[in-house]
Amino acid sequence: MASRRSSVHRVPLTSREALLFEAGIKLGGIFHQYLGIPVSPRTARALARSIEAAVALQPFVERVQVRIVPTHGGGVGRGRFGYRYVTAEMIDARVTLADGATRVVARLSYRADLRYPLMRVESATTRRHRGKRRTVP
Repeated sequence: MASRRSSVHRVPLTSREALLFEAGIKLGGIFHQYLGIPVSPRTARALARSIEAAVALQPFVERVQVRIVPTHGGGVGRGRFGYRYVTAEMIDARVTLADGATRVVARLSYRADLRYPLMRVESATTRRHRGKRRTVP
């Protein structure tokens, strides 16, 4: 089953190709825009919800899930200095994007074994006629 062509890009891309590109943009934005922002266990959930709301405004976004775990960062100050800055180790984000029958799920999470915040595609599917989805190669 051929995926329909994206009308957003200036070159011919399938919906799958366009969504994979968009997923990278969204996860890259989350990573690069929020590193270094102050966070504490008290504010982490609100910060994650704010990131979700901002990303959800963008095209093709069906769902956004962000988790920030401030205890995965470095040392913390005391008193009024008792907070950390968001680091790569703290962020776990998943985006689901859809365009017509095509859906892509991608994730950003820190891989301790690689010592690296890895962005990866978890699935890319196209819905068949009867509502079933198939994995797109």
